[in-house]
Amino acid sequence: MAEREDKFRTHRIIQIDEDIRSGIYPGIQFLMDKHGVSRRTILRDIEFLRDRYQAPIECDRRRKGYYYTDPTFAIKNVLLTEGDLFTVSTVMHLMEQYKNTPLENQFRHMMGKISELLPNQVSVDSGFLNKDISFISDPLPSIEEGVFENIFEAIKTRRVLNFDYRSVASAEYKARVLNPYHVLCQKGNWYVFGYDQVAGENRIYALSRFRNPKITAEQFTIPEGFDISKEVDLSFGIWHNTGDPEEYELLFDSSLANYILEREWHKGQQMEQREDGSVYLKFSSNQRQQVLSWVMGFGPAVKVLAPESLKAEVVENAKRVLGRYEG
Repeated sequence: MAEREDKFRTHRIIQIDEDIRSGIYPGIQFLMDKHGVSRRTILRDIEFLRDRYQAPIECDRRRKGYYYTDPTFAIKNVLLTEGDLFTVSTVMHLMEQYKNTPLENQFRHMMGKISELLPNQVSVDSGFLNKDISFISDPLPSIEEGVFENIFEAIKTRRVLNFDYRSVASAEYKARVLNPYHVLCQKGNWYVFGYDQVAGENRIYALSRFRNPKITAEQFTIPEGFDISKEVDLSFGIWHNTGDPEEYELLFDSSLANYILEREWHKGQQMEQREDGSVYLKFSSNQRQQVLSWVMGFGPAVKVLAPESLKAEVVENAKRVLGRYEG
């Protein structure tokens, strides 16, 4: 209710400002009739204009209406409440996970434009905005300047992209030629999906490992019926695996029951809590690499029930970890 009333007041104040600037000398009764509010409400609006926006409002007793002593004055048609500023401040912190990407710069540029629309002085008790909220983001790799712009432009114009690329296990860059179809973001890490002309197959590349991207004059066509959700399991990861999805069954200890139950791990999941408090989770995915890494992150608090191949991989990885600390 308070938010709704705040929006009505914002709209009303903008109209009061317009009426005053129009030279019609709007009076209290005129404004009460126009907006369907009480005399007290209109007086509060006038005081709000004076106090918050330092509007040079005076009442002409002969004309029985308000006017600006400075005819050049006007409020900007963007009025932010304290709640609005709280939201903006929060979003600014969220943008930290997009450091080193044009999205961060573009967002800050947009916020600069909003600031320009605001009056010179905005009085808000905003001490809580920055100190009471903290965001912890994953460590993110840097992305070379120009990578984002070239990839999005290539997708938009359907033009082939040349670039040098270094895989996660290689120290050398290799030339690639890509028909870029789609951009994906996983927890702040950015990837592009497309057809690699050198490899002769669809592949996914991390934008942080790009170097020297160049858009060519060569055009390409995205295959009819292309659907990124058919290429990548968007519920679990960004690996492009062409094999059929596998069915995973996991059993989590009761100590993690609430943590597991309160989340949707996969859109097609089945989940139930057993009598001993443990939680059974079942889903299908083609993201074997991601599932393995995710399961290992829970340590001894989870047991793989199926498939047997994943169970064997978990055991093998656990032995390797143990081996690093033996001898």
